[in-house]
Amino acid sequence: MMTNFDSSNVRGEVSINTSLSRFNTWSVGGKAECLFQPADLEDLSEFLANTDPELSITWLGLGSNVLIRDGGIAGIVIITQGCLKEFAFEDNNIVYAQAGMACAKLARTSVSHGLSGLEFMAGIPGTVGGALAMNAGAFGGQTWGRVASVDVISRNGIIQTRAVSEYEVDYRSVKQEENEWFVAGRFALNKKSDDDKVIPIKELLEKRSATQPIGKKNCGSVFKNPSQAYAAQLIEKCGLKGFSIGGACVSEKHANFIINEQDASASDIEDLIEHIQQTVLTQCGIDLELEVKIIGEKINE
Repeated sequence: MMTNFDSSNVRGEVSINTSLSRFNTWSVGGKAECLFQPADLEDLSEFLANTDPELSITWLGLGSNVLIRDGGIAGIVIITQGCLKEFAFEDNNIVYAQAGMACAKLARTSVSHGLSGLEFMAGIPGTVGGALAMNAGAFGGQTWGRVASVDVISRNGIIQTRAVSEYEVDYRSVKQEENEWFVAGRFALNKKSDDDKVIPIKELLEKRSATQPIGKKNCGSVFKNPSQAYAAQLIEKCGLKGFSIGGACVSEKHANFIINEQDASASDIEDLIEHIQQTVLTQCGIDLELEVKIIGEKINE
């Protein structure tokens, strides 16, 4: 455990033993041993360059694709939301967005400047960093389908630009170098013309609101869609809509969503996830793979 952490070399906010429940969309989880919210990219670089390389590092954006266990997270948790949010237009219809910028804001800002191609991001409830890390998608679009290049930061604070060709990208998966993280992306867009048949963001969001439990505490899709079927259809087929464990409940609106309905613990949610997987495997013969990332320690583990 860290007992004496020197934060004199950074401009951002450092806090010790801080609850992470307000930093994720399920509103669950234990404490971060050390929480760092950088002032900007330069501050983040300085922080990493002067931090014990043996300490583990966990990154959180909007916390919309993670389940943080009740025992919390050891080492350092770096929060990008509200911090790394710079945005710029570059030549040839390229937009630059840092890791902490919300995907929905990136979509809206691009469209408002006459650029199309990222409308689908309006349906991703996370940040650019998280979208890059997992190739997030919505409405048939995927993040890496528009990536021109990325900026990454190493464990010792060095920032560099990498080409798309340096990564193995798949459905909800991006193979990265160990101890290297995305801090910005450049996206290749199209100049929108009146002839383009692009579905407006408002229409996409209305579709999302009609089919997903918007406004409820959830993480988005819990499971990846297997090649044979949709995860939600399999879960519903097993009669699990509305099924609950503790304060966690399978959404009645969309079966691939789990709601924190009554002050659920992370353990409640994880138990429900495991119950769904076992039930679908038993009844349908399909092993559902997690889309959500489970991080941290169980209590008394």
